[in-house]
Amino acid sequence: MVGSLVIAVAVALLQLALGLYARNVLIDAAGEGARRAALAGGTEEEAAARVRALTGAALADDYVTDVRVRRAVRDGLPVVEVEVSAPMPVLGLLGPGGSLRVSGHALDESALARAGATP
Repeated sequence: MVGSLVIAVAVALLQLALGLYARNVLIDAAGEGARRAALAGGTEEEAAARVRALTGAALADDYVTDVRVRRAVRDGLPVVEVEVSAPMPVLGLLGPGGSLRVSGHALDESALARAGATP
């Protein structure tokens, strides 16, 4: 009886650890993608490719369901925002239902360079 309770708690802890790991990988990949697009000459396509490459290496190929990259202005500064969506990992990486949605931001260097070049 106690053994089954210990096993259930251990599985729950492993599941929690996997969910937190997947979330942290997605947050890091979103930030890296935003930094890639924010570089002078960086594009939205390069950012999306970087996000997919990082998550593919750390989790599973095609784990990410959606990557959105856009340029915006926050508090008067140009930024690149990357939003990543992926399924919630339940029972391994094959989770039914639920999703994780994270975002990363970086200061847009190319927009700053253009703004500094115009008088």
